[in-house]
Amino acid sequence: MCLLECCARCLVGAPFASLVATGLCFFGVALFCGCGHEALTGTEKLIETYFSKNYQDYEYLINVIHAFQYVIYGTASFFFLYGALLLAEGFYTTGAVRQIFGDYKTTICGKGLSATVTGGQKGRGSRGQHQAHSLERVCHCLGKWLGHPDKFVGITYALTVVWLLVFACSAVPVYIYFNTWTTCQSIAFPSKTSASIGSLCADARMYGVLPWNAFPGKVCGSNLLSICKTAEFQMTFHLFIAAFVGAAATLVSLLTFMIAATYNFAVLKLMGRGTKF
Repeated sequence: MCLLECCARCLVGAPFASLVATGLCFFGVALFCGCGHEALTGTEKLIETYFSKNYQDYEYLINVIHAFQYVIYGTASFFFLYGALLLAEGFYTTGAVRQIFGDYKTTICGKGLSATVTGGQKGRGSRGQHQAHSLERVCHCLGKWLGHPDKFVGITYALTVVWLLVFACSAVPVYIYFNTWTTCQSIAFPSKTSASIGSLCADARMYGVLPWNAFPGKVCGSNLLSICKTAEFQMTFHLFIAAFVGAAATLVSLLTFMIAATYNFAVLKLMGRGTKF
């Protein structure tokens, strides 16, 4: 009954904004990392097959792609861990705020949590409550780690700024592939453009993907159209779009986390709880 009562109280005091943000964060990171990894692999194959005949021309590009793929592994692990911590922090601070306004009453199972978060008194030391006190001590220890909303606000703010740069960078390959796809559309429907088909090209060197001495470095006319019709190009293009959407979803989740954490911290600060509670 104690466990059921505790779960019921937790559901009443659940931070719905943090729950939505956590789900959006996990979805966005999974989409960005998974699709981004495969899109980089597809880009490597396209460069090797169509845009350069010399391995030394794209050796540096391959090293950069592999480095980004390893960064993606670390990014996925970090965000899943940090998202879980932010969700736990949301439970802590939201419960404390609702308790201040009288919307959330703690149970004997959560006295250790409330003592850490709101500065309340600990449970009595009777023998029959030994099990409850053990749970309280666990919650109290967790509270020492999560009871610093000001630090979470600062870290999340810095992470949001960094991820804003990632979001901007994820738009670059979408822009490059979209330009290539637009050129292919002009080749497929020559009546829509005044330029000759042979002069319509996709030059990987122009975007810094390959050095200027790479050969051929660019593909033009009907050869470019045949590349655009391949499954590799279509799949890579759509994977980059999906990765861009994932980056946008992650950015929205971080902004939601930051707003919710800032609000909770401001309320607790104004109510005299201090920066550590």
